[in-house]
Amino acid sequence: MSEPVRNAGLFGIVALLILGTGVLQSWNSALFILNFGLVSAIMALGVNLQWGFAGLFNVGVMGFVALGGLASVLVSMPPVGAAWSAGGLRILAGLALGAVSIAAAIAAWRLLAPGRVRAVAMVAILILGFVLFRAVLDPGVAAVESVDASTTGYLGGLGLPILLAWPAGGLLAAGAAWVIGKTALGLRSDYLAIATLGIAEIVIAVMKNEDWLARGVKNVIGLPRPVPYEIDLQRSSAFVERADALGIDPVTASGLWVKLLYGGLFAVVLAIVFVLAQLALHSPWGRMMRAIRDNEVAARAMGKDVTRRHLQVFVLGSAVCGLAGAMMTTLDGQLTPTTYQPLRYTFLIWVMVIVGGSGSNLGAVLGGFLIWFLWVQVEPLGQLVMSLATSGMSDASPLKSHLLDSVAHMRLLTMGVVLLLVLRFSPRGLIPEK
Repeated sequence: MSEPVRNAGLFGIVALLILGTGVLQSWNSALFILNFGLVSAIMALGVNLQWGFAGLFNVGVMGFVALGGLASVLVSMPPVGAAWSAGGLRILAGLALGAVSIAAAIAAWRLLAPGRVRAVAMVAILILGFVLFRAVLDPGVAAVESVDASTTGYLGGLGLPILLAWPAGGLLAAGAAWVIGKTALGLRSDYLAIATLGIAEIVIAVMKNEDWLARGVKNVIGLPRPVPYEIDLQRSSAFVERADALGIDPVTASGLWVKLLYGGLFAVVLAIVFVLAQLALHSPWGRMMRAIRDNEVAARAMGKDVTRRHLQVFVLGSAVCGLAGAMMTTLDGQLTPTTYQPLRYTFLIWVMVIVGGSGSNLGAVLGGFLIWFLWVQVEPLGQLVMSLATSGMSDASPLKSHLLDSVAHMRLLTMGVVLLLVLRFSPRGLIPEK
């Protein structure tokens, strides 16, 4: 079987799985899987840029996705005037002081000769800067968070269209990746993984605890949408007439139409990211990145600045993850920091890349759709299988109770089994890198 036919067959199988969900369950469920599959495919492309192109082991994907979600709030939500009046400028002044302190410490490190004087100067600058930073910031934070704490209690955003938040999410994640990369990319792969995971946890901790930024664990709800609201469609006589002509209930039709519009937007973004990733893969830059991945020593001997190239691809991959994070928060309509877990936003994305084919952009897209489908459908299918398997057992049987209670773990079991099978029978993924 030729490679194009095989690849088309694999994507055809995934398409049939989604269509089967629509026929056997509901089209709302099918479109839900499709939309989150599109977003997951974009995340997988971002990780594939880092690992598949350059061999960078980033297990802090969750942090960059969360920064994309944060950008959705900072860009699209309206500013809270009372909060800005109470302490907004003071918060900005405190953040500026913190940035100046760090810049001054860096300047002291560069300008002073190595020795005790430089060390003492840096410590003194950082301690003084921290004291001033907290003295200015803390009163401003307290004032902002006390303004209608049950409904707002934060500064809000810029009130711009939500679609602008998508590239902004990429830029915010890219900026964070640049700062992280400047300090962490000199580490070996295992230490880089530990550093990125720790930094991702720090990002989530800040989002959970700094209420003035995005309400923390109180969540930000009611984000603007790039598509119409269902209730507005149901009030439109033209839409209701079209739904009646198709024999579909207007309430159901409005939900399906909104999901289709989201799917169209996400498909356009995925197509753009995929085309750019393919162009990068087959460009001289892409060949250089793969040469660095395969043999850093030889690449350095040829005069390549390996650390700089690693920083480039780390920033690019993180920007793609931030873009996907902003899209996902837009689809959810709310920012919920507690939902950002490594299992969902790091481990699952890595499984998508490995199963699809590390180094293959087409494989990353396939893995995004396939693994997300399994992640959503395994638990209800597992419930059905367990119910059938235990139907002949007594209700008082402890084995039956144990099996039915274990259904929630079917997702993790399935992900492990799928990963083991692929690594055993197709170690380079379903669509391997050429």
